[in-house]
Amino acid sequence: MESNFWLRLILFLAISFMFIIFGFAIIFFLLLTGEVIFYPTFIAIVIAGLLFFICNGIFHFLKPKIWKISAITFFMLCIVAVVVFEQIKAYHNSFETMEDQEVDLYTYQPFEKESNLATLDNPTNFKMGDELLVLDGATALYPLYAAIAQATYPEKEYDMYSSEVMVNTTPDAYQNLINGRADVIFVAGPSEQQLQDAEERDVELEMTPIGREAFVFFVNAENPVKGLSVRQIRDVYSGKVDNWKTFGGNNEKIRAFQRPVDSGSQTALINLMGNTTVVEAPKENVVEGMGGIIEETARYRNYPNAIGFSFRYFSMEMVKNNAIRHLEIDGVFPSKETIQDDTYPLASDFYAVTAASNNPNIEPFLEWILSPQGQSLVEKTGYVPITNIE
Repeated sequence: MESNFWLRLILFLAISFMFIIFGFAIIFFLLLTGEVIFYPTFIAIVIAGLLFFICNGIFHFLKPKIWKISAITFFMLCIVAVVVFEQIKAYHNSFETMEDQEVDLYTYQPFEKESNLATLDNPTNFKMGDELLVLDGATALYPLYAAIAQATYPEKEYDMYSSEVMVNTTPDAYQNLINGRADVIFVAGPSEQQLQDAEERDVELEMTPIGREAFVFFVNAENPVKGLSVRQIRDVYSGKVDNWKTFGGNNEKIRAFQRPVDSGSQTALINLMGNTTVVEAPKENVVEGMGGIIEETARYRNYPNAIGFSFRYFSMEMVKNNAIRHLEIDGVFPSKETIQDDTYPLASDFYAVTAASNNPNIEPFLEWILSPQGQSLVEKTGYVPITNIE
């Protein structure tokens, strides 16, 4: 009798070991695919439940009727949990996001037949010499510097990621400039980290203002709040205020989304906050290739109670999303007119940034951008010129 007990115990331990190893393998796979919120915990609970019922099947400590009812109840609850989770997940995924719009940058490539680039009314009075400058920059500014390249560079194909006219987002553009892989980048001002990176490489960043743009905030189109003050924006992004009711809106918790660190718009937010600390952004885990799990700042989901931010040209011209509404800031709506007359409080310059390049075309290139012809391309693209173009 005693030997029979030990045989059953060994059998149970062997089965438990196999189930645990199998469970760890499934959980590890789920983590690699970026599923960290629900299913890893769910799998652990299911395995624990299975082992409980297997243990009862071997040792018979529950009456058959109770065991049967418990097993049916447990598996029904598991099914309900999965269905509810998938429904909630599908609901959240149904919302539009700013990045979901997937702006087709190929329509802004220089010298393409069906290009959306702005063009000059007259032939350019400047053409690039033999040593072409390598350009890079922010996504929102690609339509501008691609138009500048089309006006001043020789006609050929310029691949967006491996040519003299690239677009690698603000953080990568700064790294390319600091490390000598680009001659001129078109971006908003650098973050503290980017300034530190330049200093560590003994590189001096030279910033030439070439146009003006507005830092904008937007909400769901059905949100009754039409505008906020700069102080209220700081209250939201410091976590001091977390309900729209405070601003005359619905009694809903504010989902204040942010952008990746060192992106141009996140740097603009930090500059706006001044000495006020930005509350930690909501994040989600994602997988990039086979490199493992990395953290990525949550994208702007169009939740009814969300607030997000960007730059005016990108969110109003490149991404035309009627499901969001841009907010007035201190009672002023972000438009080209309010940027130009400086009544919109969050208007600022954007730059052509250079560093240690010895390319002789840099100075005449920057001079041309600030000339009436160059500034007319700034205006035709949709930005506000920084100099008089008449």
